Amino acid sequence: MSSRQTKKKGTGDIGKLLSCVGEYKKAALLSPVCMVGEVAMEILIPFLMAKIIDVGIANGDLPYVAKVGLLMILMAVVSLCFGAGGGHFAAVASSGFARNIRKKLFDKIQDFSFANVDRFSTASLVTRLTTDVTNTQNSFANIIRGMVRGPLMLVCAVVMAVSINAKLSLIFLVAVPLLGSTLAVIAVKAYPRFQRMLEQYDSMNASVQENLVGIRVVKAFVRSDHESEKFREAATKLQQAQKKAENLLIVNMPLMNFVVYACMIAVSWFGGRQIIAGSMLTGQFFSFLSYLTQTLTSLMMISMNFVGLVMARASVRRIIEVMDEPLDITDEGNADIQVVDGSVDFENVSFSYAKKGDNLTLENINLHIRSGETIGIIGGTGSAKTTLVQLIPRLYDVYSGSLKVGGRDVREYPLDHLRNAVAMVLQKNVLFSGTIKENLRWGNADATDEQIEEACRAAQAHDFVMSFPDGYDTDLGQGGVNVSGGQKQRLCIARALLKKPKIIILDDSTSAVDTATDSKIRQALREKLSGTTTFIIAQRVTSVQDADRIIVLNDGRVDAVGTHEELLATNEIYREVYESQQKGVA
Repeated sequence: MSSRQTKKKGTGDIGKLLSCVGEYKKAALLSPVCMVGEVAMEILIPFLMAKIIDVGIANGDLPYVAKVGLLMILMAVVSLCFGAGGGHFAAVASSGFARNIRKKLFDKIQDFSFANVDRFSTASLVTRLTTDVTNTQNSFANIIRGMVRGPLMLVCAVVMAVSINAKLSLIFLVAVPLLGSTLAVIAVKAYPRFQRMLEQYDSMNASVQENLVGIRVVKAFVRSDHESEKFREAATKLQQAQKKAENLLIVNMPLMNFVVYACMIAVSWFGGRQIIAGSMLTGQFFSFLSYLTQTLTSLMMISMNFVGLVMARASVRRIIEVMDEPLDITDEGNADIQVVDGSVDFENVSFSYAKKGDNLTLENINLHIRSGETIGIIGGTGSAKTTLVQLIPRLYDVYSGSLKVGGRDVREYPLDHLRNAVAMVLQKNVLFSGTIKENLRWGNADATDEQIEEACRAAQAHDFVMSFPDGYDTDLGQGGVNVSGGQKQRLCIARALLKKPKIIILDDSTSAVDTATDSKIRQALREKLSGTTTFIIAQRVTSVQDADRIIVLNDGRVDAVGTHEELLATNEIYREVYESQQKGVA
């Protein structure tokens, strides 16, 4: 990549983030304006102090001293007001900026397909939405406040110092280039180290997340010590990455202090000699010393802000990676068409997670399913049963071939219309924080209490819901921790029923319930969803034997399609599964 392309890319990254300032532009502009006012007041105060010493005190003019002294106090108060205003507006603008970045990131993640999500770990996305955005927020606040105040103060203080004593100001010619070159080296060396540090944050967060999600398994298998050791290793690697990054930065402050004190000593020596020689007044010396302090303080401020920008640069890059992630599945330009029925047609469909023809998960699938049919899907572990049905609502796109719903290729529908016509009960049953009623209304936000109860009765969930003291107003806790696996499954089925879909997919969704309850659920589904196309993925033959047709998958291919009786007579895989399960019953 050429330097011009790199510069253009960097400018584009900044532009994407600056667009997130949005409605906080006014505060973002007022903060540097306040900084200009604060600097103006602070620059004039040493000048007035020199006048008090060289004019007022030297001439014994107390009224002059009092007048200029009051003016200095007034300027100090005005400077304080400008400083407070700048801090306030910077806080408002930076927090709003961070809010908009988080919203933009979250909205982008909501548009991700499953393939997009697979490219980023959950822990990494959480780190980017939290730590990385916070780093960027802090740097933005520093840019509109500190990076305005510091350089402006530096320039004004140097100008005032030169106007007082140009020869003595030559000391700056040594200090400023030394510090500038040091900052340049730090910028080049520190960025990759902070990038690696943030990657270690991802690893540590992944360890924490995995442990918390699987805490019951950890305790059941007495693996707390193992998990603690794994977390300790992740935390140690993060610590080492932080130390490696910080070791480069610790040079900055000692060097700054060395330059500050060296300059003060040099000014005191040469300035004192000029006072003795009569070429410099005492007030001018103290004023010059104040401007020197302001200059070097500004350099220290710029240095610290610069370090923050180096850290933020790595975070900005990670944020932009998410924003720039190309969406695998879009509906841009699609006509506003609705799904007319639940017919599903697979025409020479192949699918690959890696998007490679030599690594297919599904191969040459041809299926024609009429609207309203109940279709069972059975097969061994890894036979791609779940992958097959995830293509229907476009959670993934086909690699080749065509998948039609309602007579149209699924890629022709707006995603909202297609997915609103398909209800899925996934293998992993997910409930959210809130009450049972709030969770069920994910299926239909306008569902009445009567409709909710009807769906729960069909899913065999009403009785256990009413056994809770608060009934449908029972708080489930985060992830539905207050209900069992089988209860979760039934609530998820009820939630899908409330959607009144044209196609419903039950992906091993009754594995945690007993066979009697499973039978009642299937009976209720036949009655409630008589016109709905139903896909039932199951390990138990009893869960699919009453289906209109059963699809037998083997290693990503359709091995056979038929009724329960037909497959028992003609398909070896189905017959082996059935007989092994019957032996288990016997």
